[in-house]
Amino acid sequence: MPQSPPPPPLFDAYTPDQMALRVEKVGIAKAEMAALPLLALSVLAGAFIALGAMLFTVTTTDGELGFGPRQLLGGVAFSLGLILVVVGGAELFTGNVLMVMGWADGKVSTRALLRNWGMVYAGNLAGGVGMAVLAHAGGLFALADGDVGETARSIAETKAALPFGVAFAKGILCNILVCLAVWLCFAAHSATDKILAIIFPIAAFVALGFEHSIANMYFIPAGILLAPEGSMLAGVGGLKGLIANLVPVTLGNIVGGGAFVAATYYVIYLRGRR
Repeated sequence: MPQSPPPPPLFDAYTPDQMALRVEKVGIAKAEMAALPLLALSVLAGAFIALGAMLFTVTTTDGELGFGPRQLLGGVAFSLGLILVVVGGAELFTGNVLMVMGWADGKVSTRALLRNWGMVYAGNLAGGVGMAVLAHAGGLFALADGDVGETARSIAETKAALPFGVAFAKGILCNILVCLAVWLCFAAHSATDKILAIIFPIAAFVALGFEHSIANMYFIPAGILLAPEGSMLAGVGGLKGLIANLVPVTLGNIVGGGAFVAATYYVIYLRGRR
């Protein structure tokens, strides 16, 4: 077995080769986690990302800053979700794509990988949809004389209408940045370090309009709840729109985080290392 390198001094970040070993070790632990805590932590992650999405929706409603600054501010607001996941502790599908490192090294089986992804994805969906229902019941979409609801509905309709190829590409780009944010957290020693590592990559993917499957588990159901009769998200159309978005975005998220981040760092730092 490879010997773990000595920890760096307290105020020095872990080096990338040390980070790779830490990511692999955490991935192995995730693969072995019992079903009940895994599901509970997954529901929490879906809810946490939904809270960030709610804050994004309010922040970008009726803004006078102009497109770029408004999107950037919204991205900073959305980073609340991943901060809660990483610092608070939760299981997020898009971050767990980094388990590909342990799988590629033969320390996580394909069955264990798919078990984790399947259970976490289902839990994230439950958390996201549940928070959309709570937001609707709690009057979030009535804020600003209903403008927040209009923003939420517009976001959902735009996402549901994305062509497959566009959604897939946006999903790849999104999870490159999300997994890089999680990767950078493995260089950190403190909660403050992790928060700073998260904000910039997450603000970037949101500002650039990329697609995050778990966030969309909140955004699109929220739009469905607000859809007037006869609109594209009303009735069965809403479910079709959700599936039409989640399929390509989820596949893109797997490729972006799994191939462009996890597999790349595996080849650089772990391949052939014993």
